[in-house]
Parts: sequence; C-alpha cells; structure tokens
Amino acid sequence: MRAERTNAHKAGQFNLITWIQLAFAVAAVVLIVFAVNVAWGDIPRLSDGKPDLSGYYDTATITPFERRGNSEEFLSSEQAEQNAAGREGWRARELQGSDPNREAPPAGGDGSGGAAGNVGGYNSFWVDPGERNFEIDGKYPTSIIVDPPSGRVPPVTEAARERFRAAFRSRPRGGDYGRQNNGTAWWYPGPGPYDDPEIRPLPDRCLWGFGSTAGPPMLPTLYNNHKRIVQTPGHVMILTEMVHDARIVRMNGEHAPDDVRRWFGDSIGRWEDDTLVVETTNFTDRTNFGRGSTRDMRVVERFSRIDGDTLLYNFTVEDPNVWETSFTGQYTWRQTDEPVYEYACHEGNYSMFGILGGARLMEREAMEKAAADSGD
Repeated sequence: MRAERTNAHKAGQFNLITWIQLAFAVAAVVLIVFAVNVAWGDIPRLSDGKPDLSGYYDTATITPFERRGNSEEFLSSEQAEQNAAGREGWRARELQGSDPNREAPPAGGDGSGGAAGNVGGYNSFWVDPGERNFEIDGKYPTSIIVDPPSGRVPPVTEAARERFRAAFRSRPRGGDYGRQNNGTAWWYPGPGPYDDPEIRPLPDRCLWGFGSTAGPPMLPTLYNNHKRIVQTPGHVMILTEMVHDARIVRMNGEHAPDDVRRWFGDSIGRWEDDTLVVETTNFTDRTNFGRGSTRDMRVVERFSRIDGDTLLYNFTVEDPNVWETSFTGQYTWRQTDEPVYEYACHEGNYSMFGILGGARLMEREAMEKAAADSGD
C-alpha cells in the first residue's frame, strides 16, 4: 500500500514537472514569435523571411505625375479631403443619364472636353483615374515626382531638343498629335498618319498600354489601374490590367547581352533588406514611358511594404540622351480584393477598322471638295 502511494506521488511529481516544462516552452515560443513580429513589423512574409508582395493592387490616384504651377510640396489634410469631395461631386454629375432625345453632335465635335474628337467617345462611366491623393507618412504630396525638389522632370539636353524638332518635322504633315479632330482630312493629299496600321502608335494596335501603365516606370493612367504581383524565390511577375502587359523580373541574374532589346526592357531584381530593387536596361528605341526616352534609359524601381495593405513604389529614371539629370518619383499602391480583369483588346479591336475606314471617308470628301473647287 505504501509502495502504491509512493509510486502515485512520484507520478504526480512527474506530471507537475512535465506541465511546468511545457508551460515554459510555450512561453518561449510566444516570446520568440512576439520578438520576430516586433523585428519584422506587421507585414506578410514568405517562408524565407522576405516580404510577401504577392496580390492585387489598385494604383489609381488623382495626384499628378508632375507638380502643377507653383503649388506647395504637400497638401494639407483639408485640401486633400476637398479634392476627394470635388472628385466625387464631378463623378456624380458626369454619371447622370444622357437625354435619349438629344441631337447628334456637330461635325468635328461641339468643342467640349473629351476623348475621340469630342463626338461622344468615352464618358466618365468608362474612366477610373482615382478618387484621392495618395498619402505617405501622413502627408499628401502634390506630385509623384519627388526629386528634383520642384516636383517636375528635369530639363532636357540641347541635343534632345534638336532631336525632338527633327522628329516633329519628319512626321507626315506634322503628324496628328496635339491636333483637334475637326472632321476633315487635314493631311490630304498625303501622306498621312492613317495610311496603314503599322504607323499607328503601339497602344492603337493593342501591343502595349498607354500612359506608361506597364512602364517602367509604372504610372497611373485614365483607367485599368490594377496590377497583380506573383512572387517566387527566382522570379517576380507584374501583370498590368491595361492591355494585358506582363513584366518578368529575374532575381539575382545578369542582364541580357546588349544586342537583346525589349519594349519593357530587361529587369533584374535583388533584395536590399526588406526592399525589392529592380534594375531595368536593354530597352528598344520605343519605350512605354515615352517622353523622348531612348534605348539607353535605365530605371531602378523599389518595392517596399508600408503595412499589410500598402506598397510603396519608388522609381529613379536616368537617360543621358534626354535629361540633364536623373529624377525620382514615388506613390503608394493599395492592396485590393478586386482581381485583374482580362483586357481583350486584340480580340475586340474594331477601332482600327474605324480609324482607317474613317480616314478613307474623309480623304474621299476632301478629294471631292478639291475637285469641286477646281471645277473638274
């Protein structure tokens, strides 16, 4: 009987010691997890400890690329709220139903602002440029450009200015950029900018998006501002909703040989602490960024998580063939549950038929007018 009580006492001691050890082990794990969370911050991470950038992002913002006029560097919170309220009021007015009995617009448009020559192209239903100014550290910048301090792209070199002048002079009859559509074949008898599809800009041909939406650098535009990032240890893919552009970033690799050129350049990534740094070179003579940039452009992008819902996108552009100095910009990408939708531009691009067909119609009208004026 005594032996049984002794064994039971020893068993109780063993169980008590075991539970005490288990409690200390659990406490240690909790402390380790807490310490890791404190050290890493409240951001999602992959199993290798790198920040998890994967997901969908809405990059729309009403903050302009360059600072306007002589505005200050930052908006006050009141000014930012006023901008958001103004944007909401404008959208509500523009979304009012159209009068089904309205007259057709006059030839060449009615002079109001809008796309497609002001003759009833896109209205506000189709656009989504953003609703608010973006915020960083409680401040509302007045431009995406942060360096130079003016918030504007630096001056171009004199050689670049002369190159731009020569390019403008070589366009057929001055080209169609910046011209108001007045419903006439102003280029007649030609050659003209609508003579065949291959001289139309690449966005017209559904080969890439407009407004440097895929970049690099990647900028907000009129609509379709969603991005998707898919991240693996060896690659990062950035899918742009506008015209289904996809960039593939090779991690810790080497750039392709100089004779290998791509529209979106050749992107190589590396991690600097918690920041994904992507360097892109090897552009063609056509860059999605535009603004006169050349094949020698170099773009360095930095992707950093501010928190679990926000990504800070920073970029620096340099091209000695164009700008006197480099320039840097940044803005936030907001994570969203809304997916990237298919942009079936190729399958439904009836606009090219309309563009070329409309040009032929206007040329015929111009030819008939010229014949009538000459008495033939």
